[in-house]
Amino acid sequence: MITKRIIPCLDVKNGRVVKGVNFEGVRDVSSPVELGKFYSDNGADELVFYDITASYEGRALFTDILRRVAETIFIPLTVGGGINTVEDFDRVLKCGADKVSVNSGAIRDPSLVREAARKYGDQCVVLSADVKRVDGSFRIFAKGGREDTGMEAISWIRKCVGMGAGEVVVNSIDTDGVKQGFDIEMLQAVREAVRVPVIASGGAGSTEDFVELFRRIPDIDAALAASVFHFGEIRIPDLKRALRENDIVVRL
Repeated sequence: MITKRIIPCLDVKNGRVVKGVNFEGVRDVSSPVELGKFYSDNGADELVFYDITASYEGRALFTDILRRVAETIFIPLTVGGGINTVEDFDRVLKCGADKVSVNSGAIRDPSLVREAARKYGDQCVVLSADVKRVDGSFRIFAKGGREDTGMEAISWIRKCVGMGAGEVVVNSIDTDGVKQGFDIEMLQAVREAVRVPVIASGGAGSTEDFVELFRRIPDIDAALAASVFHFGEIRIPDLKRALRENDIVVRL
């Protein structure tokens, strides 16, 4: 059985880690450098760094802070926010990222996924999909969840994987920050549609939510969360012990 990954997410705005609910009402949490080191030292399998307003503000990602985070941690680092060109991939990889997450940039120009995969390999290209239910269907949103693209989510994700995305992060806007559990229905639909690793994001509120995720979708690859880790509601070592006790394979 594949080892399940536990991944904290740093949503960075103006150089600080922030967190909101349903992608809105953000509040300050901590320094990304300090928090990144804490997670690296305390059992996280990977770390995700999102510059959450780069696409909305139409600017490049903050590379100075990214470089400091990368220098401090000893686990794989995925970086996203304002990734619109192959040159953006190159820039963040040179700052220490292991993988690059693309969302709005791929929506504007889907060929970006293919070009980046050809240059850096599928394993480097992560599709981040912000998904929300609209009139009973799963819809893709852009610009940090602010803009409804009108595109059906499952077919969009399948298309991007076909072009070379080697991993998919499914961000459920409906459950983001609500802490009532992962969006099992949405995640199951994506898991059935593609053959690359799928990471669940949005909704974790308790250890039991992680257990339920991995039990109900045994072939989901990883779980990503933010506030429950940032505010000390769940400690990653404790979470991993609980998962192991429930026969879910994790790296301790």
